[in-house]
Amino acid sequence: MAAEYENSDDRPEGESLIHEHPVPPGELDRYAVERDPHSEMEIARYVEIEAQDETVQHLERIKREIVLGEAHDIWDVITDKARWWVITNSTNLYSQKHFPSLDYTLSFHIGLMARLKSRSGRVSADDPSAFDEVLRRGEQASDRHDSALEVEEYQAVGMLLRESLISLVGALRRHTEIPKEIERPQDSNFNDWTEVLMNQLCVGGANKELRQHLKNTAKATWQLVNWLTHTRSANKTASSIAINACQTLTSHFIQILERSRTDKRKECPLCNSRDVRTHYDLLIPPDGDYYVSCGVCDWTNHPGADPDGHV
Repeated sequence: MAAEYENSDDRPEGESLIHEHPVPPGELDRYAVERDPHSEMEIARYVEIEAQDETVQHLERIKREIVLGEAHDIWDVITDKARWWVITNSTNLYSQKHFPSLDYTLSFHIGLMARLKSRSGRVSADDPSAFDEVLRRGEQASDRHDSALEVEEYQAVGMLLRESLISLVGALRRHTEIPKEIERPQDSNFNDWTEVLMNQLCVGGANKELRQHLKNTAKATWQLVNWLTHTRSANKTASSIAINACQTLTSHFIQILERSRTDKRKECPLCNSRDVRTHYDLLIPPDGDYYVSCGVCDWTNHPGADPDGHV
């Protein structure tokens, strides 16, 4: 092992010089060979939300692992107070103090995510999206269900689920282009809004069966939730089934919205690459929105981009 010397004049010939002062995190960005600014922005915001009172100083994507057909991006993140691993799909962070081995951390993450998905099938509320309010209401309903005993308490679960479904179509319509000639239902009219939205997000004869399935599932879920809200037969089983139904429908609607946005842009207009990814920026007015970027040339349709598509 080489000894430490403050300058090259103090060390014997042939022995290495080891600097006592590493490169500051803020300077590391200068030496990054490959950058992905849109993904970096998402990861930085995620860490600063989860690790309160910490500011990201540097982050770098280390590698991507494909496990059981799912891609997991692994990030090394340095803040002003700590250092973290961040692993995606679903996104979670791990302190490098407690998880020093990257291979162990990845194995732990994959196992943890598999267990969470098998238990609930919920869409992750950790990833930033246009559906934060929907997911929050769903979690409130689950919490109320866990502590419920009386009929009235299970009916209250139904009421929370009803509000989450109204929020769901509200989030969809804020991020869906609806022609002016289409009549807009009242905000609380869940069934009519589902009809309008699925006709816009799932168009064409090739999507007929999928479109009808989504409409039927939405209508059945709405009927179930309203029944739970008013029935004197409300119990734990009925409440649990209603929660699972709402979680499934929320997942379906999020997928169809993201698919419709991705399908509109299958290739990058600058380099024709098909590596076009969907992101979500909470800071896009008025209340956050999706945008896409190219993983090859960094083109983006973000509202803050210049005319050439670069931020």
